[in-house]
Amino acid sequence: MASLLEVDGLSASYGRMGLALDRVSLTVEAGSIVAILGANGAGKTTLIRAISGLLKLHGGAVASGRTLLDGQDVTRLSPDRIVRLGVAQAPEGRMVFKTLSVEDNLAVGAASLPRARRGERMDAIYHLFPRLAERRGQAAGLMSGGEQQMLAVGRALAAAPRLMLIDELSLGLAPLIVKAIYERLGEVVATFGTAILVVEQSARIALRYCDRAYVLEGGRVALSGAAGDLSSNERMRDLYLGAAAGH
Repeated sequence: MASLLEVDGLSASYGRMGLALDRVSLTVEAGSIVAILGANGAGKTTLIRAISGLLKLHGGAVASGRTLLDGQDVTRLSPDRIVRLGVAQAPEGRMVFKTLSVEDNLAVGAASLPRARRGERMDAIYHLFPRLAERRGQAAGLMSGGEQQMLAVGRALAAAPRLMLIDELSLGLAPLIVKAIYERLGEVVATFGTAILVVEQSARIALRYCDRAYVLEGGRVALSGAAGDLSSNERMRDLYLGAAAGH
């Protein structure tokens, strides 16, 4: 498979607070699911912000390195340009529009598509997430946390992205709901060919459903590899698989 996303030696910081990312490199191949793991403060969300172009809005800046999307340097492009190139994000905390219906939330995600494609795309999302179809007229703020996470993923998917970024997928959700969402992500890859980069607090579940993973420690890549290889890595087991991993 070809590399859709390449992060090459990326360093980033917030003001004078030191490097939040220190020469981070990773690859996401087309049609794959890749996890970013690590303890709180390891740099996971900073990395997602740098890839999506949102880092500047949070007071951060890329110090060195670059991000390539399908070979194009997008390191310093605006977030809207990056979206137009095929990147969509389900942010930490879900951030659904709580007063809008499920249908209207998805319509916001699909707004960048040609009008003729929007209905077909939304129908495909309802097929993937039947619970959203059942609640299409309901205000998003009245749904459970798991349903809101499904909606956040669905809204990102509505834009027909080539790459979907998901920040803290399992945070605050029951294990059965997390399992159901990951199973749907596998269907997303199979149906649409969308590549997925997910920040995950649970190393155990990430290694079960993802193809590859990168472990950040102190803003650096400490471990990386195929999910199966990391599952049997002694350091990985000792630090992240003996109990639920930190986020």
